[in-house]
Amino acid sequence: MVDAVDLARLPGALLLFARLSGFFMMVPFFSYRSIPMTHRVAFVVLLTWVMFFAIDIPAIIFDGFFIILLIKEITVGLMVGLIAYMIIVAVQIAGGFIDFQMGFAIANVVDPQTGIQSPILGQYFYIFTLLLLVATNAHHLLLDGIYYSYQFIGITDLISISSSSFPELIINTFGQMFVIAFQMAIPIVGMLFLVDVALGMIARTVPQVNVFVVGLPLKILVSFAVLLIFFSFFFALVTNLFEYMLIAMRNLMRILGGA
Repeated sequence: MVDAVDLARLPGALLLFARLSGFFMMVPFFSYRSIPMTHRVAFVVLLTWVMFFAIDIPAIIFDGFFIILLIKEITVGLMVGLIAYMIIVAVQIAGGFIDFQMGFAIANVVDPQTGIQSPILGQYFYIFTLLLLVATNAHHLLLDGIYYSYQFIGITDLISISSSSFPELIINTFGQMFVIAFQMAIPIVGMLFLVDVALGMIARTVPQVNVFVVGLPLKILVSFAVLLIFFSFFFALVTNLFEYMLIAMRNLMRILGGA
C-alpha cells in the first residue's frame, strides 16, 4: 500500500523533474543532440527518483501556486544550464577569431548541438573541450551543481531577480566569456599578425613576390605549427574555464535564491 506521505510529496517530484529537464536542455555535454532523447529522458527520471529520497520535499497540493512553482522550476533549470553553456561557447568564439585570421572564416561546419554553422577550429575546440569535460570528471560537478541548487533555491521558494546583481552577473559573464576567448586565441592571432607584418615588409622590399598567393598557405602552415605548441596551454585554459563555469552557476543560484 502506497504511503499517504509519499502521495503528498508527488507534486514535489514533478517539480524536481521540471528543474532537471530544464537543466539538461541547456547544460553542456548532457544536452548534446548526439545523445538520444530517450536516454536523456531516462537519465532525468533516474535522477529525479534519486533526488526524491535525498531532498526534503514538503507536501504540495495541485493548485494555482503549483503551476507558478512549475514554471519557476523550469526557468531555474534553463537559466543554470544556459549560463554554463555560455561559458563553454567561449572556445567557439576563440576558434572564430583564429579562423578569421587563418582565412578559414569562409568555410564553416554545421554544429550538431545548435544546428547552425560554426567555425572549423571553433567546433574542433568545442569537441575537444567536451572530451576534457568528461575526462576530468567535470560533468560530475555539473550534476553536483544542480543537486546543491536546492540549498539556494528551495522547491517552494520563488526566485528573486529584482536586485541589480542579476543584470550585473549577466554582463560580467558575457564579458568574461569574451576575455577567455581572447586568452585562447591571442597566441595564434598574435603570431598571425606578425606573419602579416612580415608579408607586408616582403611586399615592399621584393615587389615581384605575390604575397596574396604565398600568404594564405604560409599563414595556415604557421597556424598549425603554433597550434601544436598552444595545446600545452590549452589544458590550463580549459581548466580555468570549468572553474569559472561552476563559479558562475553558483553565483546565479545565490542571486535567484535571494542570497
